[in-house]
Amino acid sequence: MAVDIKNLNHTQLTELIAKAQSRQGELQKEKVTRLREKINAMIKEEGLTFDDVFGVRAPKSRRVGTTVAAKYRNPTDPEQTWSGRGKRPRWFNEALKAGKKESDLLA
Repeated sequence: MAVDIKNLNHTQLTELIAKAQSRQGELQKEKVTRLREKINAMIKEEGLTFDDVFGVRAPKSRRVGTTVAAKYRNPTDPEQTWSGRGKRPRWFNEALKAGKKESDLLA
């Protein structure tokens, strides 16, 4: 399939690129899925399990949904807290500008 890109404007060309990249990702996922199916079929054919061949899978190290204890608390509104991770909240920056120290805001 040949596409004449010389007749496309900027928007059409951007859409074409996005669609092509999306399709490329889909093809990659399909390729991985087919390979996994082949490997699993070969393992079953030999009468083994995945764990027999590759060992027990390690648990994922990334923990989703865990919360971190609050390290800082807004003195004017105690409901507002910050764990000290990520972007500083506005109230924290405003307190620092007002002359407070980080140690003054500890929870």
